[in-house]
Amino acid sequence: MTGPRDDERTRIRAAIDRLLAGQPELSDGSLAVVSLAIEADVHRMALQKRHADLKEEFYARVRAETNQPPDSEKRLRSEVTRLRRALNESRAAETESRHRAEQIVLATAVLLQQNRGGSTNPQHIAAVLPLRPSPGSTGDTHDQCAKSPRNRGDHN
Repeated sequence: MTGPRDDERTRIRAAIDRLLAGQPELSDGSLAVVSLAIEADVHRMALQKRHADLKEEFYARVRAETNQPPDSEKRLRSEVTRLRRALNESRAAETESRHRAEQIVLATAVLLQQNRGGSTNPQHIAAVLPLRPSPGSTGDTHDQCAKSPRNRGDHN
């Protein structure tokens, strides 16, 4: 006498054969666990939990018989590629923002120097203006400039 699990396993194996043969009866025919569950008429979680060995067998056969990765692996690879591209774009935008911030700080320093009647040579100003935050600082270059003695008016 066969039990419900044996019946499920038989249906799953038959569904694997149909999907790999390109003859789906119930699903869209994609080589994914979701389609396998639909094709075998079993709940997807039953395939994931109770019949994980058959799921792995399905993926192994997909790789061996079609010489291509399963659809789920293709989607994951595509997502990884998209995320890497987005990360590179984000890094480029951050670099551009930092560069613009440095330009703004330098321009502000030039204007402040002009108002005080001092040197307006950008190289001289850049030499006295810290454009990079020192280790352990908050990174706010403007605050560092405002706190320096020569910018507070404490030069006696």
